[in-house]
Parts: sequence; C-alpha cells; structure tokens
Amino acid sequence: MTVTIQPNVIEVTGLWRRYGPEGPRGFDAVRGIELAVRKGELFALLGTNGAGKTSTVELLEGLARPTKGTIRLFGGLDPVRDRKRVRPRTGVMLQHGGFPTDLTVSETVRMWASCTTAPRPVGEAVSMVGLAGRKDVAVKNLSGGEKRRLDLALATLGRPELLFLDEPTTGMDPEGRHDTWQIIRRLRTEGTTILLTTHYLEEAEQLADQLAVMHAGRIAATGTVDDIVAAHPSTLGFRLPPGLGPDDLPPAADLRAEAGVTADGRVELSTGDLQHTTTEVLTWARGRGVVLHGLDARSASLEEAFLRIAGKETKEPA
Repeated sequence: MTVTIQPNVIEVTGLWRRYGPEGPRGFDAVRGIELAVRKGELFALLGTNGAGKTSTVELLEGLARPTKGTIRLFGGLDPVRDRKRVRPRTGVMLQHGGFPTDLTVSETVRMWASCTTAPRPVGEAVSMVGLAGRKDVAVKNLSGGEKRRLDLALATLGRPELLFLDEPTTGMDPEGRHDTWQIIRRLRTEGTTILLTTHYLEEAEQLADQLAVMHAGRIAATGTVDDIVAAHPSTLGFRLPPGLGPDDLPPAADLRAEAGVTADGRVELSTGDLQHTTTEVLTWARGRGVVLHGLDARSASLEEAFLRIAGKETKEPA
C-alpha cells in the first residue's frame, strides 16, 4: 500500500520574536522554535500564560516580522513579503475580535464579505456557526460566546485553505464549545489546515492530530497526544490496611523506590510500565491476603503531562 505524505503548509525554522531593544530592556517572547504543519492537519499549540503562543501565531499570520528565523506557508511563501498571495488563502480568528457594535450579525457578515474574495453566502456563514436565529440581533447584544461564533464565521467566510484559531471557544458554554468543535472537525474533513491555540486541554485532546507545548518562548514537547502522554509516568494508587506501608511492598521493579504517600494516607506508585507494576502489586497482595482499598490504575493524562512539562521547564534556566 502506498502512503501519501502530505506537504507542509507551515514550515518554521529558528523563529525568534523580540520586544524592545537588545539587552536587559528587551524580551524574547519566542526563542528559536521549529515547527511544521502538514496539509489537512489540525495542529494545536499549547502553553502556559506568557509562553509565546500568541506571539508565534501573529508571526505566522503575517501581523509582524520575525526578529530572526524564517516562516514559509504553502510551500515557500513568506506571510509578510508575499501577503497579497497568502491572505486570500488564509482565515484568521484573533484572540480578541472587534466589531461595529450597532450592526446586526447579518450586516456584520455582509460588510466583511464585501472585503473577501469569493465569500460564502451570508446565510450559509451565519447558519454554519449556529447564529441563524440571532442574525438580526445587534452585535452589542450578543453574549461573549456568540461573539466568538461570529468571529469564526468571519474567519471562515472565504473558505480558507489555512485557518488560524486563537482561543476560539473562550467565553462559550459547554454546549457552544462542543458545537464549535463539530464545526472545526467539519472544516478539517473538508481539507482545511488548522492551527489552533487553546487553554482547554480537552479541546486539544479532542481535535488535534499533532500538538506542541510551548513554555518560556520555546517548544518543550511535540507530537501526538499519545506521544506526549506516553513520555510521562502512569500512576497506580491504593490504600493499604493498617500496619502496612510502602516499605512492605515487593522490591521487584523498584516499587518501593517509586512509592509515595499522599496526605490522606493513600499510596501512589509512579511507573513507566503500568501493566507490569499493577501485576506485581496484585500478585503481592494476593499472596499476602491483602485487600487494596480504592485501587486505581491510570495512564498519564494530557493535563498531567502539560503540568509536568511546565513545572520542569520553569525550574530550568532560561
């Protein structure tokens, strides 16, 4: 079977973005990152506050020039130098949108369509984001989540090949968030390449083909969700009966060394091989006639991996 490798829509090499002058009065928000996003892929960019996500995305969108490094879109176009060729092929949903507040939803979309090459029909754009029932409502009377939906309608108005979504579901209730996920999935199915930033880790887990975790201007980890989670230990937790402690666990697989006790007396084992560790503990418990209360075996989550990455990187020198 022949496997087709999709070309990269985004290629980033040695990218830096500095605010202010050289020396201690300046600040490097993006510090030499490498990035590649394939055609038709949804790539999520995660990070703590101030990690450099928005600064990176603004460079990719062509809103600023890099201090150092290169960005190539669609196989070789520079987002600043080749803006006239890049802009009709991209859609941008900024973290904070701005609309004339006295216009209605339909009027806003119609105004934006007048500046867009081959836009979707206004009714289609409004319906796609679930605002058909609010089309005659003034923007100033929309909720925060509804304004984000309107942002998405405008970002996808020109049927972009490449779509930038910066915190697209901020301010939405759970139903609105899930509805927006469905829209994003449909756009990806139709072939749109999407770069997404989000603080909602569940959003990245649900949507991303690949993701990168940024911290202090650098990429600390990259890969699929499974790749990133697999690089962090799983946890086996339980309570031992009175009179027994971690020192009574079997020495096999260094279980004692990996054991910790929480404030409420629960034993937690950190392990890179959950199946083997669980088997060792259960075999020991059966042989000793020990009942393990509250037994819980689980792989690391993306949230745990994210927090470990952020904590580890924070302790390292910049």
